[in-house]
Amino acid sequence: MFNQNKNTPAGYWLLTVGSYRILVHRRGSFAALALIAALIVTAGLSLVWGVEDLSLVSVFFNAAGLGDPMHVFLIQELRMPRLIAGLATGFALGVAGCLLQTLARNRLATPGIIGIDDGATAFAVASIVAVPTSLAPSALALSGAAVAAALAFGLSGAAGSRGYRFIVVGIGVGAMFGALTNFMLARAHIDSANLAYPWTVGSLNARPPEAVWVLMAGLLVCVPCAKYLARALNVLRFSDAVAQGLGINLRRVRIYTLVVTVILTALGVAVVGPVGLIALAAPEVARHLAGHQGVAVMGAGLAGALLMLVADWAGRSLFAPIEIPVGVIMAAVGGPYLLWILLRQPSRRTE
Repeated sequence: MFNQNKNTPAGYWLLTVGSYRILVHRRGSFAALALIAALIVTAGLSLVWGVEDLSLVSVFFNAAGLGDPMHVFLIQELRMPRLIAGLATGFALGVAGCLLQTLARNRLATPGIIGIDDGATAFAVASIVAVPTSLAPSALALSGAAVAAALAFGLSGAAGSRGYRFIVVGIGVGAMFGALTNFMLARAHIDSANLAYPWTVGSLNARPPEAVWVLMAGLLVCVPCAKYLARALNVLRFSDAVAQGLGINLRRVRIYTLVVTVILTALGVAVVGPVGLIALAAPEVARHLAGHQGVAVMGAGLAGALLMLVADWAGRSLFAPIEIPVGVIMAAVGGPYLLWILLRQPSRRTE
């Protein structure tokens, strides 16, 4: 139960569970509830509205396999899988962006900007058009993300996990993998290139269910790990000397955080493709709603899922029957947002 006494810090609730006591941040809790409520409303609208509008009551019956067979097919085979894929990928990319931004102490350090998205995309495309294998694109995407992260982390040096140095090296790594992707698509047969196209722009249309299940399994493992790392990352926002003085093993925390980020990014890209601006915007939304308290891992995940659903719904509804991929919608919105970040903090300290 929640208690409040004179020893409880301002802005917190004291949650007592048996012999355990947990401090719960009030504004962060309200922010999470608001994001969950917005997610529920957006998910309902995405199932109801589209080229074929349905009532909310019919959606429940159609989801259970009852009603008009065409509407049952629309909900069970098209909109529901798309909704699940959007929720999972948005949550994964939001958490990955939060972890990497906190690790690098820079709001621009996201998987898309430092090349992890491009590495995952290049390997996923290669599994289809260049060296077709029995491995699923999700497995190759994980390998590509790991290679890109290792290159960015290694080439930027021991201190490269901080500031603009890590970002600049990551941009170079991403450009290299982006060029490789374009080369493979240019040399591929037209049918293979069309099959690989969704992995280059970001789309939730007809996503492979196996990749979605793998992503959900990865979330079950990585999200608790991210929450566990958040406490150390919260200290890591200060200088290295302060973090070490508080008993934080910097090398171990950085490596573990990078591993979790790579897994979440790779599995997300294997489903939806490169929608890196979700990882840029979602943590900022979560920090703003929570009052910049701590490392908002869950808030960033919820905000990422919400942004993904809104962008996907807009892409398939605003210009219906023409569908705009979710990656294009996020680029149109996220591009000005990135410029706003750059112009708003021109004097940010670099290393």
